[in-house]
Amino acid sequence: MATKRGRGKDSPELDGMIDEIIVDAYGDDEQLWAFRQAFEDNVVVPAEAFVVGEPVTVLTIDYDGNKRRGLTARCRRGEGSEQVIAACDLIFPEGSAAARFMAAYRTWLGIEPHPQGSLSKTRRRPPKATEDDLDMTRDVELIAVAVKGNAVSCRIVGKDRVITIRPAGLWDVAPGEIIMMTPRKHWRYGGHPYLSGEIKAWRLDIPTLGLTPLKLNETGMWDPKDHYWGEPDEPIEEWAKPIRSRGPRPEYEMEQVLPGENPDDPDTDPILEAAERREAGDYLGAHRKLMTLLAADLRCLDAHAHLGNFVFDHFPEKAIRHYEVGVRIGELSLGEGFNGLLHWGHIDNRPFLRCVHGYGLCLSRLGRLKEAEEVFTRMLWLNPTDNQGVRFLLGEIREGKVWHD
Repeated sequence: MATKRGRGKDSPELDGMIDEIIVDAYGDDEQLWAFRQAFEDNVVVPAEAFVVGEPVTVLTIDYDGNKRRGLTARCRRGEGSEQVIAACDLIFPEGSAAARFMAAYRTWLGIEPHPQGSLSKTRRRPPKATEDDLDMTRDVELIAVAVKGNAVSCRIVGKDRVITIRPAGLWDVAPGEIIMMTPRKHWRYGGHPYLSGEIKAWRLDIPTLGLTPLKLNETGMWDPKDHYWGEPDEPIEEWAKPIRSRGPRPEYEMEQVLPGENPDDPDTDPILEAAERREAGDYLGAHRKLMTLLAADLRCLDAHAHLGNFVFDHFPEKAIRHYEVGVRIGELSLGEGFNGLLHWGHIDNRPFLRCVHGYGLCLSRLGRLKEAEEVFTRMLWLNPTDNQGVRFLLGEIREGKVWHD
């Protein structure tokens, strides 16, 4: 267990707190017990916090004698399940006693006292639905934000209050879709509201989600004269001619939302973690990780793309729904008549381009060839470098060949 103290603008105050907490405590084990006691004496639980952008209720902060693990926290997630995590992963509201003692503990560990994505004083978890928010005599519209097992975390349309539904019968929902549900029973468990019933219909209606469009940052002008189109003695391909004749256009990089990521620490990339879990055969863990990201922010386009990838091989009719949600959310930033470029070379453009690519491939596999042609043609205008190779598919699509592999 490291005992180096961090340095920074808060270091003198935090060092003073640490000295007071661990006075007369010698060695890592005793000092961890001292921190555990400090949390018990100064932090009121249950307490609100976030883990990887997902709201949780902290029930206890404890130390079980495992020095490598350090302090642990038992947390209750929104749908009522509980889990034990490393306490240093918790993010408490700024200015709270819990945030100050956590900053001291993280400094003692030798890591940044305030993790990337710290909460502002005004940020709070979405309010939970009450009986007054539901009319059990009529159908209710809900925004699906995450699917976890046989439950769906939702927000009530127009009220932004959260509730977990447990639908009856066969159903299939993608995060970001609007659900029309006939309610049957409403109850609370562990303080969280639940609703059972039948899903009658679903639709994609991005404006209803009430999302803030992802930012577009202009990075310069792209000039087709400076682009490599092949060797001088080679003919220009047909798809490239209108792009060349259009002339210079502005380049942009789209904001990437990735809850829980620390840009200075690649080990905190939750998308990479999900991909590694899937590669190792932990499909449930990978799926849960991606759903956690979307529960934190539906604008995490890479989560939509990877959920589509997970089912693409065997269920393109399911994959296309994940891809399309990502595409439509990204399009909020582009607006009508967007004529700029989103180069693959700008890394933050890749989640959106992955969604568009997956969407086009699914259209092709499902026999919707005209739509697939339009999507892939658009991709070439967005990224003439064509790092995803869609130009090789256009010929077969125009010949009426459905893509299978």
